[in-house]
Amino acid sequence: MTDPSPKPTRAQQRRRTEENILAAARRMFADLGYDRTTIRAVAKEAGVDPGLVMHYFGSKDELFARAASLPTDELPAGSAEQLAEALLASLAGRLDSEPVGSLAVLRSMLTNADAAERYRAAGEPQLSKISAAIPAADADLRAGLLSAIVHGVIIERYLLRLGRLADASPEQIIDLLRPCFQLLATAPPPDPHRPG
Repeated sequence: MTDPSPKPTRAQQRRRTEENILAAARRMFADLGYDRTTIRAVAKEAGVDPGLVMHYFGSKDELFARAASLPTDELPAGSAEQLAEALLASLAGRLDSEPVGSLAVLRSMLTNADAAERYRAAGEPQLSKISAAIPAADADLRAGLLSAIVHGVIIERYLLRLGRLADASPEQIIDLLRPCFQLLATAPPPDPHRPG
C-alpha cells in the first residue's frame, strides 16, 4: 500500500527547517536572553547542525532580529474607548498563551543595548498611534503608562512569575485593568488649579 500523502518539496523542507530554528531561537532568547543564547544551543534545540543556522540567518544578530520580530497590534481608528478595548484584547491574547516572541525581546532588552534599541524603534510608531487616539493634553504620558502596564503585566506573569498574577485567568486580569485603561485613554487631564 502506498502512502497517499505527497513528499514535501525542497522549498517546503527549507521553510519547515527555518521555522523550527526560529521557534527554538524564540524559546531560548525568552528563557536565557540574548547574551546567554548561542547559535550552537539553538541548533541543538532545533535538531540541526550549527552551520545550517548560520546558512539561514548569517549571524546571531540576524537570528535574534527575526526571532524577536513582533507583529504590531492593529489599533482601531475609532474612539479612545475603542482604543482601550483593543489594547485590553491584545493583552488578553498574550495572557492566554505565552508570547515567546515578546518574552525574547523583553528579557534580552534588559541586558543587550541592540535589543533595547530594536525594541524602542519597533515600539515608537505604536506608542504614537496610542497617543494620537487619546484626547488629552498629556496623551503621550498616558500612552506611555498604558504601554508600561502591558509590559509590566507580561514580565510579571511570565518572567518573574510572582504572586497571583502568574496563574490568574486572563479574564480576571483584564476585568481589573479595564477601568484603569478606560480612565487613562478617555479622562480629561486633571485641572492643576483645582484644590487637591
